Amino acid sequence: MPKEFIVAIELGSSKMTGIAGKKSLDGSIQVLACVKEDSSLFIRKGVVYNVDKTAQCLTSIITKLEKQLKTTITQVYVGVGGQSIRSIRNVIAKDLPGETLVTQDMVVELMDNNRSVAYPDQEILDAAVQEYKVDSQYQIDPVGIQCSRIEGNFLNILQRKAFYKNLNKCFETADINIAELYLAPLALADSVLTETEKRSGCALVDMGADTTTVSVYYKNILRHLAVIPLGGNNITKDIASLQMEEADAERMKLKYGSAYTENSEIDNNMKLSIDQDRQVESRKFIEIVEGRLEEIVANVWCQVPDEYCDKLLGGIILTGGASNMKNIEQAFRNYTHVDKIRVAKFVTQTITSSISDINAHDGTMNTVLGLLAKGDINCAGQDYDPNGGDLFKTTSSMSSDNTFERRARTAVETPSGVIRTAEEKRQAEEEARRRREEAEAKAREEAEAKAREEEQRRKENSFWNKAFKGLKEFGKKMVEDDE
Repeated sequence: MPKEFIVAIELGSSKMTGIAGKKSLDGSIQVLACVKEDSSLFIRKGVVYNVDKTAQCLTSIITKLEKQLKTTITQVYVGVGGQSIRSIRNVIAKDLPGETLVTQDMVVELMDNNRSVAYPDQEILDAAVQEYKVDSQYQIDPVGIQCSRIEGNFLNILQRKAFYKNLNKCFETADINIAELYLAPLALADSVLTETEKRSGCALVDMGADTTTVSVYYKNILRHLAVIPLGGNNITKDIASLQMEEADAERMKLKYGSAYTENSEIDNNMKLSIDQDRQVESRKFIEIVEGRLEEIVANVWCQVPDEYCDKLLGGIILTGGASNMKNIEQAFRNYTHVDKIRVAKFVTQTITSSISDINAHDGTMNTVLGLLAKGDINCAGQDYDPNGGDLFKTTSSMSSDNTFERRARTAVETPSGVIRTAEEKRQAEEEARRRREEAEAKAREEAEAKAREEEQRRKENSFWNKAFKGLKEFGKKMVEDDE
């Protein structure tokens, strides 16, 4: 029997992570392999800046995973995030004649019209339906309701076109098939948030190395998404300003860093060791760490829309590597005055593995595990040949028969959180163009037929036509009289 497993890749600012796992019928996942590569030189704040180096890193990860799995990889699931991701609200309205019954086709038309909205230098990655306004009433599902006007309220998730293009390009350069592109923040939310938290209202804060992502949910709907260009590395760099190497600053942050310290607990005479020869004042160190952390918290809270600040009954959920800092919950509680705060150290799915990075439960693997949980297509190919097989073979393992051709999907067919790849968008545009040309051709044919009918009626009603008919009738009558 062929092997079956799913492969997911997360492109982070500090690390690129590849992971392979096998799903069981009960929904549990066994992680089979995990590979991490440093990505700080070509991915900045979650965005691909150097396509060639990113492609090389992707190839290295795939090769190492294949060696561990002893099986080739045919396609991968990919998470999309980064600094340029943001959300913007949009309303699409349509007036209807009289009391018209809303149909599914009308809803699809609103979705497609929303997807076709052009934003300067921005690409629509996904669109979250907020609600529909049917006349003066708000509805989640408007199909079957009579109205004279319908409005679709959408939350469009945008990314700069250049970054979207670079992401697709690096996978093309590496000759890696993409099984599915997912919005990483949405995949993460589905893996660390409970249904109760999403329904009652919550803010998910993913604190990474270079960025912090804020996702606000209410009534099970994504209401806001933003990426702040601040993360754990900013704290490290501030500590390094005390005249030390960043490696020493990172070590001190992990060892001594606290998001909040009571003033009465600070010893003004205490010194913290940088190395064997140097020390730094404890108070100075604390002030630097807390100052930058408070800035991050303030920026996070600014991203929560005003209308939802008092609706976060599910509280604030923190995750990501930087959320491991001591007293992080208290720091958020002091600034936001939200009492219900928890740190999501691990995903809600049942995960089994013998890999230490997975079993660390420190929040750093939550996003890639969330992506893995989204996978439902087998990514396993043939047995892996460590010698490289045929030296003259030019096609990669990604060219296996296990890959698939996916037709262009409409807005309704595309699941929430799924991003169409550049190839899928091209197919969708070609399909839309074909339908448009067919509609225009049909309209021309109908117009020409109508014109012919009109011309025929005009001829029949013309003076000479009537005179000819009169003469014809007169001649016919004369013949009848002669007989």
